[in-house]
Amino acid sequence: QVQLVESGGGLVQAGESLRLSCAASGSIRSINVMGWYRQAPGKQRELVAAITDGASTNYADSVKGRFTISRDNAKITVYLQMNSLKPEDTAVYYCYASIMADRRASFYGYWGQGTQVTVSS
Repeated sequence: QVQLVESGGGLVQAGESLRLSCAASGSIRSINVMGWYRQAPGKQRELVAAITDGASTNYADSVKGRFTISRDNAKITVYLQMNSLKPEDTAVYYCYASIMADRRASFYGYWGQGTQVTVSS
Protein backbone atom coordinates (compact mmCIF):
# COMPACT_ATOMS: atom_id res chain seq x y z
CA GLN A 1 0.00 0.00 0.00
CA VAL A 2 1.54 3.28 -1.16
CA GLN A 3 0.68 6.52 0.61
CA LEU A 4 1.62 10.16 0.20
CA VAL A 5 1.21 12.31 3.30
CA GLU A 6 1.50 16.09 3.08
CA SER A 7 2.19 18.61 5.79
CA GLY A 8 3.05 22.27 6.16
CA GLY A 9 0.02 24.15 4.91
CA GLY A 10 -1.55 27.01 6.79
CA LEU A 11 -2.61 30.63 6.87
CA VAL A 12 -0.02 33.33 6.18
CA GLN A 13 0.05 36.95 5.11
CA ALA A 14 1.15 38.12 1.69
CA GLY A 15 4.92 38.20 1.40
CA GLU A 16 5.50 35.45 3.93
CA SER A 17 6.80 31.93 3.37
CA LEU A 18 5.65 28.35 3.85
CA ARG A 19 7.32 25.00 3.31
CA LEU A 20 5.27 22.00 2.26
CA SER A 21 6.47 18.44 2.73
CA CYS A 22 5.21 15.20 1.25
CA ALA A 23 6.48 11.83 2.44
CA ALA A 24 5.89 8.63 0.50
CA SER A 25 5.57 5.32 2.30
CA GLY A 26 4.71 1.71 1.57
CA SER A 27 6.08 -0.96 -0.69
CA ILE A 28 7.93 1.27 -3.15
CA ARG A 29 10.38 -0.01 -5.70
CA SER A 30 11.08 3.22 -7.56
CA ILE A 31 9.86 6.80 -7.94
CA ASN A 32 10.55 8.94 -10.97
CA VAL A 33 8.62 12.21 -10.95
CA MET A 34 7.40 13.92 -7.78
CA GLY A 35 5.54 17.19 -7.79
CA TRP A 36 2.97 19.59 -6.46
CA TYR A 37 -0.34 20.62 -7.95
CA ARG A 38 -2.86 23.09 -6.61
CA GLN A 39 -6.55 23.72 -7.00
CA ALA A 40 -8.25 26.97 -6.12
CA PRO A 41 -12.04 27.19 -5.67
CA GLY A 42 -13.80 27.10 -9.02
CA LYS A 43 -10.60 26.40 -10.92
CA GLN A 44 -8.95 23.35 -12.44
CA ARG A 45 -6.08 21.60 -10.74
CA GLU A 46 -2.80 22.94 -12.11
CA LEU A 47 0.82 21.92 -11.95
CA VAL A 48 2.91 24.07 -9.62
CA ALA A 49 6.28 22.34 -9.76
CA ALA A 50 7.79 18.93 -10.50
CA ILE A 51 11.14 17.25 -10.03
CA THR A 52 12.52 14.09 -11.62
CA ASP A 53 14.71 11.45 -10.02
CA GLY A 54 17.56 13.13 -11.86
CA ALA A 55 16.71 16.43 -10.13
CA SER A 56 15.43 18.19 -13.24
CA THR A 57 12.76 20.69 -12.30
CA ASN A 58 9.78 22.34 -13.95
CA TYR A 59 7.75 25.27 -12.62
CA ALA A 60 4.54 27.04 -13.50
CA ASP A 61 5.30 30.52 -14.82
CA SER A 62 3.29 32.04 -11.98
CA VAL A 63 5.64 30.67 -9.31
CA LYS A 64 9.05 30.88 -11.02
CA GLY A 65 11.53 32.74 -8.86
CA ARG A 66 9.35 32.39 -5.73
CA PHE A 67 8.90 28.63 -5.24
CA THR A 68 11.58 25.94 -5.06
CA ILE A 69 10.97 22.22 -5.29
CA SER A 70 13.42 19.70 -3.90
CA ARG A 71 13.48 16.05 -2.91
CA ASP A 72 15.29 13.82 -0.47
CA ASN A 73 15.44 10.36 -2.03
CA ALA A 74 16.68 8.72 1.16
CA LYS A 75 13.60 10.00 3.02
CA ILE A 76 11.32 9.57 -0.04
CA THR A 77 10.13 13.12 0.54
CA VAL A 78 9.48 16.07 -1.72
CA TYR A 79 9.43 19.66 -0.51
CA LEU A 80 8.01 22.90 -1.82
CA GLN A 81 9.53 26.06 -0.42
CA MET A 82 7.14 28.92 -1.12
CA ASN A 83 8.44 32.46 -0.68
CA SER A 84 6.86 35.85 -1.36
CA LEU A 85 3.41 34.31 -1.19
CA LYS A 86 0.54 36.13 -2.85
CA PRO A 87 -3.23 35.91 -2.25
CA GLU A 88 -3.55 34.23 -5.65
CA ASP A 89 -1.45 31.33 -4.33
CA THR A 90 -4.37 30.40 -2.09
CA ALA A 91 -5.43 26.85 -2.93
CA VAL A 92 -5.40 23.25 -1.82
CA TYR A 93 -1.96 21.88 -2.65
CA TYR A 94 -1.68 18.23 -3.65
CA CYS A 95 1.43 16.11 -3.73
CA TYR A 96 1.86 13.79 -6.71
CA ALA A 97 4.31 10.99 -7.36
CA SER A 98 4.84 8.51 -10.16
CA ILE A 99 5.67 5.29 -8.33
CA MET A 100 6.52 1.71 -9.20
CA ALA A 101 5.33 -0.36 -6.28
CA ASP A 102 6.68 -3.77 -5.32
CA ARG A 103 5.42 -6.60 -7.58
CA ARG A 104 4.47 -4.04 -10.25
CA ALA A 105 6.10 -3.56 -13.62
CA SER A 106 4.84 -0.06 -14.37
CA PHE A 107 4.72 3.38 -12.80
CA TYR A 108 1.38 4.64 -11.51
CA GLY A 109 0.37 8.08 -10.31
CA TYR A 110 -0.45 8.59 -6.64
CA TRP A 111 -1.91 11.64 -4.91
CA GLY A 112 -1.79 12.98 -1.41
CA GLN A 113 -4.89 14.11 0.45
CA GLY A 114 -4.17 17.80 -0.03
CA THR A 115 -3.16 20.60 2.31
CA GLN A 116 -4.75 24.05 2.43
CA VAL A 117 -2.61 27.12 1.84
CA THR A 118 -4.31 30.45 2.47
CA VAL A 119 -2.58 33.77 1.83
CA SER A 120 -4.27 36.88 3.18
CA SER A 121 -3.67 40.33 1.72
